[in-house]
Amino acid sequence: MNSDWQLSRRAWLARNRMALISVAAIAAYALFVEWVWGWLVLSRQWVEVGFSSALTALGLLIATYFVRCYRIYDYFPEQTAGQFLLLFRVTQVHNLLNIMLPFRAGETSFPLLMRAEFGVPLLRGTSALLVMRLLDLHALLTVAAIGLVIGRSNQTLAWLLWSMALLSPLAFFLLKARILRLARRVAPARFMHHVDEFEAGLPEHVPAFLRALAMTMLNWGVKVAVLAWVLAIMGVAPLAASFGGALGGELSSVLPVHAPAGVGTYAAAIVAGAVSFGAAGGQAALEMLGRASVNAHLLIIVSAVAGTLLSLALRAKR
Repeated sequence: MNSDWQLSRRAWLARNRMALISVAAIAAYALFVEWVWGWLVLSRQWVEVGFSSALTALGLLIATYFVRCYRIYDYFPEQTAGQFLLLFRVTQVHNLLNIMLPFRAGETSFPLLMRAEFGVPLLRGTSALLVMRLLDLHALLTVAAIGLVIGRSNQTLAWLLWSMALLSPLAFFLLKARILRLARRVAPARFMHHVDEFEAGLPEHVPAFLRALAMTMLNWGVKVAVLAWVLAIMGVAPLAASFGGALGGELSSVLPVHAPAGVGTYAAAIVAGAVSFGAAGGQAALEMLGRASVNAHLLIIVSAVAGTLLSLALRAKR
C-alpha cells in the first residue's frame, strides 16, 4: 500500500515537475522583489511611466517570448513537434532562472530541461544554446546600431555597413563544414561522438540558419525597441542614447556579468550605455537616467514573471 502511494506520488511529481519548478521560481521572485524594492514602490513607478504605455510595453515584451520559443521549436522540429506549449513553459522557466541567477548560471537549465522534457542529448542542447547565444549577441549589437545609423549624415553608407553587419553570421555558418572536418581530423577517436552531437546541435542547412537568424533579429529588435521607447518617454535623450541604454541593459543580461536578478548591474549598464551613446552627464540628467533605468529593469522583471505565469495558464494536457 505504502509502495503504491510512493509510486503514485513519484508519477505525479514526474508529470508536474515543470509546473512545480515554475511555481517555485515565481514565488522566489515575488519574495525577492518585495525584499529589494517592495511591490508598493514597483506599483508607484509603473504609474510614473503611465498605465497604457506600461501595458503596451509589457505586452510587446511577452510577445518576444513566443518568438524566442518558436525559434527553439523550429530548431528542434522532431523533438518538439506538437508540444509548443510545453516548450513555451520550458523556455520561460529557463528565462526566469537566467534572470534570477548570477553569472549566467541559469543557462545550465536549458540543456537539462530539454533533455528531461524532449529527450535532447545534453551536448546537442548545449551546442544549440551556444549558437543561439552568439546570434543573440550579434542581434543586440546590430539592433542597437540602428540608433547610431539614424543619427548619421551619410545614410546610404551607414545603412550599407549595417546591412553587411546584419548578414555577417552567414559567412561564418558557411564555414561550418570545413571547421567540423578539421575537428574530426584532430579529435581523438573517443571524442568523435561528442563532435557528432555538437554538429547535431547546429542548424542543418542555410535556410534553417537564416530562419534562426531572422527570429533572433525579430526577438531582440522588438525588445530593444520597446526598452528604448520606454527610456525615451521617461526623458532619456537623444534617441541614440535610448537605444544605447537598452543595449547596455540587455548586454548585461546576455554576458556573464550580471548580479542575481540583475540587481545593480542591469540599471548601471543602462546608464553606462545611454551616456556612451550621447546622454547628458550632469547630476540632474544622471539622476533622471537612474530612475529611468530602474523603471526599465522593473519592466523586464514583471515581463519575465508574467510570461512564466502565462506559460502555466496555457499549460497543455499531458
